[in-house]
Amino acid sequence: MRKWLEKPYHSLDYMLQDRFKEKVYKITLNGGMSCPNRDGTLGNRGCIFCSAGGSGDFAADPSQSVSAQIESQMSLIQKKRPVQKFIAYFQAYTNTYAPVSYLRPLFFEAIRHPGVVALSIGTRPDCLGEDVLTLLSELNTIKPVWVELGLQTIHADTAAYIRRGYPLSTFEAAVKNLHARNLEVIVHTILGLPGESSEQMLETINYLNCQPIQGIKLQLLHVLKGTDLADDYLAGKFQTLSREEYLDLLISCLEHLSPDLVIHRVTGDGPKNLLIAPLWSSAKRSVLNDLHHMMKVRNTWQGRLYKEDLYD
Repeated sequence: MRKWLEKPYHSLDYMLQDRFKEKVYKITLNGGMSCPNRDGTLGNRGCIFCSAGGSGDFAADPSQSVSAQIESQMSLIQKKRPVQKFIAYFQAYTNTYAPVSYLRPLFFEAIRHPGVVALSIGTRPDCLGEDVLTLLSELNTIKPVWVELGLQTIHADTAAYIRRGYPLSTFEAAVKNLHARNLEVIVHTILGLPGESSEQMLETINYLNCQPIQGIKLQLLHVLKGTDLADDYLAGKFQTLSREEYLDLLISCLEHLSPDLVIHRVTGDGPKNLLIAPLWSSAKRSVLNDLHHMMKVRNTWQGRLYKEDLYD
């Protein structure tokens, strides 16, 4: 059985220590941007699962400068752990949804910080114009730049339900353009979306094995207060996965994923003041311990069922 340090999957922590030779922490930033799914361009209410914070509920205070956000989060982490290297992660909303004249000073301020070893930018595939790609390529010559894309699912019916707002072809074009510029791509998926079977979720996983990406986030579906998803949940239109169902599904996804893909997330911990369901997800450490134990008992690991020739 292949192992990456103590884990049976190719974890982000393993990759960072292998690349940077020491512990690296991610700090989440807020660049003060919006989203075409919120400003009226595509819609006004965001994706159906997205909170008012635009998936940046753990990000720093947007009223502060980028440097101040970095310094404040570094200070909090360093009070607990002797960490010297950090990834600057622009997380909230769509972080390329602004003119390059706005983006350039934000991103350069972050990437030039001496404690930052890489820049990670969360965005949408339909917000990567040629001018933005040129900027990202320039930044990538300074330090590594990762682009995180919210795909969630490959299935058109589900994508319409969650109000994703772009077709799969747009995602494919974005990945192709980023790959051509040697920019690392991390794809966000959600497991447990209403109406999707386990087989459909594995189809998304197998599809991503065919894409020139470097990492993936396997996110448990959360129901958060103030979202339209919460209205559907409270109306009894769907149920969230139980802990046992999620772990079974997650293990299956890991077994089918290429061992070369870095696993940036295997669960999630929505803000406790917003989380409606599943409440068990708030015990993140316990969930991770169960995952590792179950994979050990089952003698399985990432890529065990991956067959490269199936994805050529």
